[in-house]
Amino acid sequence: MKNNHLWILTEERPKREVIANILMMFAKDHKFACFIDTIRILPILENGKFSFLYEVVGFRSNKIGKVFIKSVSGFSSFVDFLIFFQEKQPIQTDIPIYAIEETKTDDKESRNTGVYQRSSKFVFLDYYYPNVKKLMLYNLQIEQKEAPTATYIFGTRLLLTLGVEILGKKLDSKIFQPFHSIDEIIALKKAMRKAHKGNIPILIKKIGDKITVSGRLYKSEGLAHDPNIGALSLICAAIRKLGWSSEIIITKHGLKQKHIQADNKFVKIANRLNIKIHGLSIPASKHQDNYWKYETEGEKLGTIFIHLVVENFTKGFSIFENHAGCEKGYFITSDGKHIPLEKYSDRKAYKAGNKNKIISIPDLILIDFGRSEVINIEGKKYQFRQNGINELKSFSDIEKTYIKKYYPKYKIIRTIVLYGGTENKVVEIEIGFLLNEKGDLVLGIKAPALFREAIKNLLDFWL
Repeated sequence: MKNNHLWILTEERPKREVIANILMMFAKDHKFACFIDTIRILPILENGKFSFLYEVVGFRSNKIGKVFIKSVSGFSSFVDFLIFFQEKQPIQTDIPIYAIEETKTDDKESRNTGVYQRSSKFVFLDYYYPNVKKLMLYNLQIEQKEAPTATYIFGTRLLLTLGVEILGKKLDSKIFQPFHSIDEIIALKKAMRKAHKGNIPILIKKIGDKITVSGRLYKSEGLAHDPNIGALSLICAAIRKLGWSSEIIITKHGLKQKHIQADNKFVKIANRLNIKIHGLSIPASKHQDNYWKYETEGEKLGTIFIHLVVENFTKGFSIFENHAGCEKGYFITSDGKHIPLEKYSDRKAYKAGNKNKIISIPDLILIDFGRSEVINIEGKKYQFRQNGINELKSFSDIEKTYIKKYYPKYKIIRTIVLYGGTENKVVEIEIGFLLNEKGDLVLGIKAPALFREAIKNLLDFWL
């Protein structure tokens, strides 16, 4: 067993505290003695080039070889982490031991996002790995709400019904139990506070040999209402889990036939759960054989790399992250508070039609305490570097509203981090760092001093 390694495959930027939680849970589940010290996530270099593999250090168990992390991309509705315990790097036909969804969102901030928006991932997952251990991991960065909302209770009980375990939150076991019958689900939903006037409430009705579930799915000119996609998927999956084999029909959805596309994630779930959408026909979805693939193209390969190198090889760290395809973080103020960024500099003006009032958000903001610098970073693929240079001009609002307010004495630097291509030099002065597809680490002509320090220390570590 010592030859077996833990392989953590993720679409997200791996966070030390989340990795520590996963490792502790694994050791506890397998009754392995272990020591966990300061967790560090180190890029593995081979001949001075990045191997596109990270190693976790600070964890030791005589039953486990090493702990590796690698970036992947899901084909549709992918959970944040798949965990494998085996000797060789996973391939698509291997079976993971855990599937984990991580969220920083409590129902104190958002009732729907905290439980519903991510739940469709577990429904989708079941068709690839029906026996994998499923976990919802709350990595809370703001204080947990003392009394859970009715929405959170209902959604969490549905997750528990599907066999999803909850980590990172204190749950009252008297309240948070799996549903034992469909009638119990219907009764609890009926007892909840009704939606605001003008909204379409989610209501469940059993009429003879069919069940109807109402809920709006139309948004932004398509089938795109993520919280309701999650909620309706979760409700219908729980109803099926409890043995209902007859019709389930979605009503009051607001959709037209042109919105029903075979590659939409809810349409795929509807196919798999045998759900009907009232008044519309559902096309058959083509089955995707693989649930994930290794990431080889995305811009986040560059921004996540520089993020992890800075945090593990310098005293700098991130005060905001929004890596492409990853969960948006909080902005960390100078006194350590985590606050969500506003979308608009003037919400009323934006809603009235002034689209310039939306706040452009960088992919990453790093802070260099030693040099009193804040670095605003836009991530791009190499071939789109000019787009990134143009987008640097749009960061005035976030700098004025947040950075200058909380870090008034710091110099602000704007720079580009690229991934891709085969070039081993960059000429545009706006580009701070390039990670090319060969794994070369290329510093820009005017790369921030923090980048230079991070890359030097990384190279020294591997020499």
